[in-house]
Amino acid sequence: MLRFIVRRLIVGLGILLISSFIMYMLTDFSMDYLADLRQSTDPNKEFLISERIRLLDLETPAYIRYFKWLGNFVTGDLGTAWTSGTAVTALLATAIVSTLQLVTAATFLAIFMGVAVGIVSALRQYSAFDYIITFVSFLLYSLPSFWVAVLLKEFGAIEFNNFLRDPVIATVTLVVISSFFGLMWMLAIGGDLRRRAVNFALAAAATAGVLLYVQLTDWWSRPNIGPVLLAITSLGIAIGVTVLSTGIKNRRSLYTALTVAALGVALYIPMQWVFYWLTDVMNWFIVMGLGALAAVVGGLIGVLWRGPDWRQSVRTGILTAVPVAAMIFVDRVMQDWGTYNRLPQINFRPIATIGDRTPNITGDFWVHAVDNYTHLVLPTISLLLISFAGYTRYARGSMLEVMNQDYIRTARAKGLTERTVVMRHGFRNSLIPLATIVPIDVITLVGGALITERIFGRPGMGQLFIRSLNNNEIEPVMAYLVIIAFLAIVANIVADIIYALLDPRIRINA
Repeated sequence: MLRFIVRRLIVGLGILLISSFIMYMLTDFSMDYLADLRQSTDPNKEFLISERIRLLDLETPAYIRYFKWLGNFVTGDLGTAWTSGTAVTALLATAIVSTLQLVTAATFLAIFMGVAVGIVSALRQYSAFDYIITFVSFLLYSLPSFWVAVLLKEFGAIEFNNFLRDPVIATVTLVVISSFFGLMWMLAIGGDLRRRAVNFALAAAATAGVLLYVQLTDWWSRPNIGPVLLAITSLGIAIGVTVLSTGIKNRRSLYTALTVAALGVALYIPMQWVFYWLTDVMNWFIVMGLGALAAVVGGLIGVLWRGPDWRQSVRTGILTAVPVAAMIFVDRVMQDWGTYNRLPQINFRPIATIGDRTPNITGDFWVHAVDNYTHLVLPTISLLLISFAGYTRYARGSMLEVMNQDYIRTARAKGLTERTVVMRHGFRNSLIPLATIVPIDVITLVGGALITERIFGRPGMGQLFIRSLNNNEIEPVMAYLVIIAFLAIVANIVADIIYALLDPRIRINA
């Protein structure tokens, strides 16, 4: 594998070198560095033009300037945006962080939700649920992103902020929402008439119970998870992960998941003290470290429970530990919701419509975390809706093709359970086509969601690219293009590796 990766990287770097030259020449040809000065009425116009030519070295042929730029780029000097005098590295640092914040949650949620719904839709082919999901997917996929963003600003920010001033859910609204979720769960699970009625009643009752809890506890003003909701949700995660990962009959995996869930609930109070003592030094690297530690602990619990295949227990422990730990962290962030709302810059209207942070905001890490989340809500939903539609269609089509294969019929004929047939033989093979789509989509989003960033005013990679083009700044444009091209090469290598992991017939060293 190492030889394969090295070989592909060498070929990729050669392609990157040639493409960077072509991109530099085309970008230089498209830019008019003296456009503003030609229209100037300044008496020193000719002097200013000559100074601009000297500053940008325009008398040197473009191909010579490319090799000068390449030499500086190799040594780590990405140049300077000449209109502002800001180093390109500083511009990229700000833009990449903003873009990664935006696309990370949207990408993972879109993949998780889209693949899950697409597979269920495939398993319920030609049912009412399948027709509804197909209609919704095509509808979302065809919606213009700028229109979705504007609607989210109106109803997801302005109207929702108005609702938060007097958060009362009307009885009719509660009944409609509960009935909707009950209907969707009923259609997704399927079964005979009696089973459908039971599923509808359970799902509707659960949804109504959650909404009543939110209403009666004034959750909108003081959002939290707390030990009770954490215990209930952790139990659901443990059972759900076990069912999907190994099946509920694998007792060792079930005991692993339940142990991890119980440990997470038991550590809820101690973690509040840990967060308190870490407040002054808290940052996102520590958060990621705590998440990695939770995954390690979950894996160790799986090793202790072992079972016929200890790897299954380890996998179940990790998949349970990470979301449980994430809920504890989110709960801690929620505890500063009231403090954040009372800030004069917020004035009890927390859902932001523009930018990636509130100017001049004061507070510790947790207040800034809330601020980041409130600025991410709308653009994340905007990207999520469109990406979700695409992944749903891909997953459905791939799963339908796999489930009609001969080996699926053979697995059923051998007496394997439906869960084993779907998850072990169907689901894994249905992910093979997605192995190409997902890495490329991720790189595309890292390149900047141009329209979304524009409408929500986020200073991401897309906005940096557009702004630099408008300002005729070739160094930031080239840095952007080279980074995206390099990531595209890496994405293709990752796709090949994922292919090999998912399909044992493929050998990357061949």
